[in-house]
Amino acid sequence: MTNKIKIFSPATVANVSCGFDVLGFCLDTVGDEMVIKKSAKKGIHITKIEGYDLPYEAEKNVAGVSALALIKDYKPDCGFEIEIYKKIKPGSGIGSSSASAAGSVYAINELLGRPYNTTQLTNFAMKGEALASGCEHADNIAPALFGGFTLVKSCTPLKVLKIPCPEDLYATIVHPKIEIKTVESRAILPQKIELKHAVQQWANVGSLVHAMYTNDYDLIRESLVDVVVEPHRKKLIPNFDLVKTESLKNGALGCGISGSGPSIFTLSKGKETAEAVALAMQSIYSKTNIEFDIYVSSINKEGMKIMNNE
Repeated sequence: MTNKIKIFSPATVANVSCGFDVLGFCLDTVGDEMVIKKSAKKGIHITKIEGYDLPYEAEKNVAGVSALALIKDYKPDCGFEIEIYKKIKPGSGIGSSSASAAGSVYAINELLGRPYNTTQLTNFAMKGEALASGCEHADNIAPALFGGFTLVKSCTPLKVLKIPCPEDLYATIVHPKIEIKTVESRAILPQKIELKHAVQQWANVGSLVHAMYTNDYDLIRESLVDVVVEPHRKKLIPNFDLVKTESLKNGALGCGISGSGPSIFTLSKGKETAEAVALAMQSIYSKTNIEFDIYVSSINKEGMKIMNNE
C-alpha cells in the first residue's frame, strides 16, 4: 500500500478567449510539485510550503479546503500531511489556486486506492477554488485533472467534456509579474451584454470545439476571439494590445488573456512558431521595468503526473 506520493500539478489556461468559465487547457512545462503522505493523526495538516507565503491552516489554504472536502466524504482512518512546492505564482492567471486544490485531492485519492473518479475529484477541488475566487468554477481545475482541453458543460450537476486537440498545437505564455486577483477581475465585468456579442461569442465556442475535432488550424484562428470579457480585462494588463498584435504578426493563431490575467496566452501551430512568438513577447516586456516569465509548452494531455511514490 502506498503511503507517500509526489506529484506534478500542472498550470492551466482558462477561458481560451471565447470560452469564459467553460473552456480550459493544461500546460506541460510549468506547475507545482506536492508531496502528500498518510499520517496517524487524522485530518489535513500542511507541513511545508516553499515558493510563496501561503497559509498553513488547512481551512485557509485552497489545497487544504479541497482535501478537507474529500476526507469529510470518505472518512478515512488516517490523516494526511501535505507539502507544497509552489512554482506557479498566486494571481498569475495560469491556475495557481487550482493546481493546489486539484493536486491535493488527486494525490489523496491515489493514496486511498482511487475510490473517486475524475469528476468527483473536480467537485472536491472546486471547494478549494472557491476560497481563492469567491465562487465554485472548474475551468482551470478540469484540465488539470482530466488533461488536455476541457469544456465544463455544467457545474450543477458537474459535467466535464474532454476535447481532442491537434498534435502540433503549442501554447506560449507570458506572465508579467503584476498581481490581478480573480475576485477583482470579475468585479469589472458587465452583468449584461449585447445580444449580438453573445451570439458571436457562442458561435466562436462552437467553432473552436469543431476545429479541435477536425484539426482545422484556420478555424482555430477564426475562433479565438473574445468580444465579451477581453475588452474589459485587457485594461488591467500593461502592453496587452501590443503583445497581441506582435504575436499574431509572428504567426500565432490567436492571443488572449489567460484566466483573469495578467498572463497572456497564444496558441500556435508548431513549436518553432511558438518560440518565435515568445521572442516577440520578450522583446516587448524587456523594454519595460515589469519583470516577466515566458513559457512555451505543448498541450499536456495527461494532466496530473506522479513523480514517485512509496
